[in-house]
Amino acid sequence: MEIDSALYREQLRCSVSNIDDIFDECLCEAKASMSPEGIATWLNAASRVCALGRGKELVLILLEQMPEIVRLTDESIIEDVTDMSETLSSLLQGPAINPFLTTLPAVARRLDDAKLLREWLKMVTNMAEEAKEGLIPLLNKVVYLLNQVSIGGLQNWVQYGIKAYKEQPHRLGDFFSLQTADAHASLQRERHGTLYIDHERQLKLFLRAFWELEENFRPYSLAFDVSRKPLPHLDKLGFHIPDVYDDLGEVTGINRYRAMIAHMVTHRLWSKPFLADNFSAFQHLTIETFEDARVENIAISTYPGLRKLWLSLHPLPKDGECDKEEYACIRHKLAMLSRALLDPNHPYTDPLLLNFVEQFQSRMAADPYDSKLSTDLGVKYLAKIYDHSFRKPNVWFKDTQVTYRDDNRYLWMFLEATDDEDDFHSDHGAENMQSDDDESDVLPPQHYHEWDYQVQNYRPDWTTVYEGIQKPGDANVIDKLLEKNQLLTKRLKKVIDLLKPQQRKRIRYQEEGDDLDLDVLIKAMIEYRAGTVPDTRIYQSHVKDGRDISVLLLLDLSESINEKPDGGDTTILQLSQEAVSLLAWAVEALGDPFAIAGFSSNTRHGVRYAHFKGFSESWDTEVKSRLAAMEAIYSTRMGAALRHAARYLEPRREEKKLLLLLTDGEPSDIDVQDERYLKDDTHMAVSELEQKGITTYCITLDKNADEYVGDIFGANRYAVIDKVEQLPEKLPKLFMNLTR
Repeated sequence: MEIDSALYREQLRCSVSNIDDIFDECLCEAKASMSPEGIATWLNAASRVCALGRGKELVLILLEQMPEIVRLTDESIIEDVTDMSETLSSLLQGPAINPFLTTLPAVARRLDDAKLLREWLKMVTNMAEEAKEGLIPLLNKVVYLLNQVSIGGLQNWVQYGIKAYKEQPHRLGDFFSLQTADAHASLQRERHGTLYIDHERQLKLFLRAFWELEENFRPYSLAFDVSRKPLPHLDKLGFHIPDVYDDLGEVTGINRYRAMIAHMVTHRLWSKPFLADNFSAFQHLTIETFEDARVENIAISTYPGLRKLWLSLHPLPKDGECDKEEYACIRHKLAMLSRALLDPNHPYTDPLLLNFVEQFQSRMAADPYDSKLSTDLGVKYLAKIYDHSFRKPNVWFKDTQVTYRDDNRYLWMFLEATDDEDDFHSDHGAENMQSDDDESDVLPPQHYHEWDYQVQNYRPDWTTVYEGIQKPGDANVIDKLLEKNQLLTKRLKKVIDLLKPQQRKRIRYQEEGDDLDLDVLIKAMIEYRAGTVPDTRIYQSHVKDGRDISVLLLLDLSESINEKPDGGDTTILQLSQEAVSLLAWAVEALGDPFAIAGFSSNTRHGVRYAHFKGFSESWDTEVKSRLAAMEAIYSTRMGAALRHAARYLEPRREEKKLLLLLTDGEPSDIDVQDERYLKDDTHMAVSELEQKGITTYCITLDKNADEYVGDIFGANRYAVIDKVEQLPEKLPKLFMNLTR
């Protein structure tokens, strides 16, 4: 994809260094998530932040992180964030802008909604105006806090801190950095219910396992004072659900989420929109009641346990309870009908209700997927129960709210659009926000935390990794390297033949297989002639019983490997190409799943990750051409590269997962002066990979590596190759020793 970045670069009125290094990648991400107007607003926002004169870091952060924030929220948030930065500067809170912008992507992911993110911006403004001493400590702790409480709980906690320390502003920093007892106590009071964000992965797996669906969840908060509380609903953006759920009686919060999501899925799968203008408002209510019951009964036919879950949350209205003349009882009547359609053991005896339940069951038995069932029965039922009292302003609400159901806007198609985004309206027929023409070939950057040993905590979303497939070069270069090492390949082939899985394991008692198992067959014949039922599992199969390993080779492509060791004629880069080619040839012969990638970095804002060979690719001309085009530049931010590589190794199903790191030096980057900082972060990354079942092994060409490499990777998890020119011979042999 070609991008005229120069034209866009002119719109960015800022000459800060390092912008040009990351601008193209940032622009690619912005084009994937923003409209042309949004990109113009984004560039203008970066220009405004640059004009604040508070350092280059702020501009780089805004350029990198705003596309992701927009993808999680909407484009209008760009102006809000920029205004917030200028507000902090005008209130003499300039030092707070950096932590505000740095933590914003993590906050946006935690809240996952534009409205909730704006509530956070209001809190920041309030803190800057009323409790400025506590603002930076709050910004440093906000990700942790949102892991403990909902956004509403955070607002209550912040308000408590402002009021409690109004007369002691010098202690605000201690409170908002959680160094006081009452800070923890008041935070504990706000912790209640089941937070959606803590169970997001679990709920998405629930959705995938039961219905093979992928949906976006859009959490909203009920904590803020709005004129009309939001309700669960589904639309083209996804499933809109509360950000926190308290237990309801014996039903836990997580089961309330499951019940709600299961109900929404039934509409997504089996409901088609009705033309709203064809029916009256009361008819809408009755049609919705039958449609809810129809799709739920379809789901129950596959998963019977859903009935028990839904009934535990469905009210059981008492027949005749709404008989007061001053109330409209339509909701009461429909709640009883809804319960009767879901519960075979309902207590109701009204002949009319029972008649329509019977009609519903008859239509469901004939064709449960006919949505006309809902409109037919809904219109007829209203005609039978209609009373002029339904129009009274006082509506009977007791035991009528089915909390796990959405507001059913998804069921209706309106001929005219609405100007009010909060109006009760569906989006059927509306223009899709994500068109098919989106630039889907652009890989959005990934943000990773980084360990800060001085504060003994992670810096959230601190590094940015840009990944892509290495552009091809001349594959003949690699073929010539392999021809050059013909004698070595012959020796390696003998070792490979010994390592290949030779043994085969027999699996007996199979219904189908490679051949007949004669022992079992004879036994079956004896049983048959004896008049007993023989065992039909008379086949056997053979499978390989040996290596079960996947390997990812990660190459350090920093500037230093362009050097020629000991005054020789060959660079470390060329030796690495030669070694990797031999290793790839050897692993291909072994048949192990194998991938190759490389990395370099130019500050925490620009970690480059290049794919040379994927696990599913063969060792062919295309892969060779990528290796031939290998380039070395910039520095070595090792921890971020290891975490990103784990994204490809972790899902592998092999029993052993090995990450081989080939490097010529210690972790370093131009924006880090502390020699210990990146070493400690890399050590933490290795520990994280180990927890995921990934073994990391470092092969270093640094003669002085013994001073630090063991502290990073652990004992027996590294090898030092003193003579770099021996790398092509030693690397394949080292791999084979590791994977015997």
